[in-house]
Amino acid sequence: MARVRGALSIGGLAGVLLAGTALVQTASAEVPSVVVSIKPIHSLVAGVMEGVGEPYLLLEGNESPHAYSMVPSEAARLNDADLVFWVGEGLEAFLVRPLGALAGDARQIEALEMPGITLLPIREGGVWEGHSDHGGHGEDHADHDDHGDHDEDHDEHADHEGHDDHDHDEHTDHDDHGDHDEDHDDHEDHDDHADHDGHEDHDDDHADHEDDHDDHSEHDDHAGHDHGDWDPHVWLDPANAAIMVDEIAEVLAEADPANADQYIANAASMHDELEQLSAEIAERLAPVSDHAFIVFHDAYQYFENRFSLSPAGSITLSPDIQPGAQRLIALQERLDEADVVCLFSEPQFEPRLVATLAEGRDVRVAELDPLGAAIPEGPDAYRMLLAGMADAIVDCLAQSS
Repeated sequence: MARVRGALSIGGLAGVLLAGTALVQTASAEVPSVVVSIKPIHSLVAGVMEGVGEPYLLLEGNESPHAYSMVPSEAARLNDADLVFWVGEGLEAFLVRPLGALAGDARQIEALEMPGITLLPIREGGVWEGHSDHGGHGEDHADHDDHGDHDEDHDEHADHEGHDDHDHDEHTDHDDHGDHDEDHDDHEDHDDHADHDGHEDHDDDHADHEDDHDDHSEHDDHAGHDHGDWDPHVWLDPANAAIMVDEIAEVLAEADPANADQYIANAASMHDELEQLSAEIAERLAPVSDHAFIVFHDAYQYFENRFSLSPAGSITLSPDIQPGAQRLIALQERLDEADVVCLFSEPQFEPRLVATLAEGRDVRVAELDPLGAAIPEGPDAYRMLLAGMADAIVDCLAQSS
């Protein structure tokens, strides 16, 4: 059962800050240097900072946090940062070491640890029945208070989304969800195939061996790296985004009291916009909510759950792990049995597997992007991301109506 540890509201934040009026009047510090990991979170931070300053975005384009490697200029930005906003180790494992080595003096704010955030457990197996397994927010969902053991759980799944920090930097080929969402189908012997670029060419014996682990979420071979049980793609629920906005405003106001009023006003305005966005998307998706579809990797359950969609499965739980033969067979059967009408690829990853599954079947192929690769960064990016996902889903699924 979900328990919500009260997140500080905008009104509550305003009350706290009024007590520090003297600090606001005398503060003369510059606007904090802010670094943000991925575009959706950057958009929320940029919205809160609008009119005051601009945060720096690490992953700008088609890069996936599942397989990202930092460049020197980004390392320099981290080194100079006052604040760093990221999702967490379950999505951006590539950041763990740099945050410790380069941003040790910066305040680091992890979305997965924000008070009030609703967390959904990582799904296993990749083939699901009917509507989202959790049947709506508020039931059987762990929130921030329910992950008091989150730090311990995190070690079970942290590098699910990116393996750059598995003490083997050569393993750079995710992504939440967590971003994360992997069952590590092909990952029983991590050291035997450190380079995932050639992963798809493993022999049949290796694939069969990996198939034995298709439905397992344990990662005993990743000793010392707990991955956590939570799907890290939390930003795809606009209710979570609203909570993030509150936390972002609080952190910025504390770091920069001279501009606290602007951060608070921006956050309040963003709350209204997020509420309207959520209502518009719900109305748009309602006519296709019972249409089955399969996604490339399991990054969308927060979105699916919020808007009562009917996902039938994912090709892989992690985009950097190729599915084995048994998984592909199960998905082919699912395509036929569940009347799946659409398969979704992602721009960050090779769509060959999607095309292979669709071949010879009456199923459409479209693209979903949980990161907004083609969307310009900035305050409007979050709205454009979620609205674009809704459009892509409706455009593909409505054709079967």
